Amino acid sequence: MEDVITEIPPPSRFFQEDLNNFITPSPPLPSPFVVFSNPKPEKPLRPSLLIVALSSPSLYIFHHLSPKTLIGSLILPEVPFSGISIEPSLTDKTCNIYSLNDGDKSILLASVQHGVSAERSHLVARLLIGEDIIPERLLILDSIQSRNFRGKLSPDETYAFKLETLAERKGLGGGNVVSLLLKGLDYIPSGSMIDGLAAALLSRCQLKNIKGTLCVSWPEFGGPVVALIKSLLQRNVLPNLDSSLKGDVQDQYATLNLIKHQHYDTEMYT
Repeated sequence: MEDVITEIPPPSRFFQEDLNNFITPSPPLPSPFVVFSNPKPEKPLRPSLLIVALSSPSLYIFHHLSPKTLIGSLILPEVPFSGISIEPSLTDKTCNIYSLNDGDKSILLASVQHGVSAERSHLVARLLIGEDIIPERLLILDSIQSRNFRGKLSPDETYAFKLETLAERKGLGGGNVVSLLLKGLDYIPSGSMIDGLAAALLSRCQLKNIKGTLCVSWPEFGGPVVALIKSLLQRNVLPNLDSSLKGDVQDQYATLNLIKHQHYDTEMYT
């Protein structure tokens, strides 16, 4: 006869989600929110261009961009404040919003230095687009992972692809496609997948009929991809970028530790 004390118990006949029914549910997380610095700007902000930096190379480039003015921060209650430095740092888990000085253009930058989970991506996208901030145009800078790319990506080469909303592709408001934000850049191959906050932002632009462009680069880290993103920005977005950067960011990036982001499974935009 089997010993009921020492024998391994049989597998549960319940699924994991059924077992969770007996556990008190966790309290809901507070909603994310935007805090603006003093003096508070008139809301909603209506920049001609909003740049959202998500990839490590783009975060590094804009961290060394000068001059830029910190005007606010997007707060996720689940991201702890411990360890955040007084001055903006690449190692901080923050989402700061800056105003960029580029002649007569009104350009805002959102530097997202922490991961955003699937269930929070659409809330964050709503805060950045359509409530306190209503941009005429949006540029998202993110990286592509090899598992989401339909095709082969060589680790020894750098690539950049784009994905656009219908308003951007048709050049609505400009009258022709010459006004495309990233002219000459290849479109991401069909069947590749974009997920996370980048997908939520581009989807919201599509719903709001806002000109939106997503630029994804490969590899995720490295000096050559920094040079590629810098070249794209200087040629198409910020002509004075090179003179506004502190030193040679490509060489500096190669000598520093890379920014690491936690990846989440999210809804996908194809």
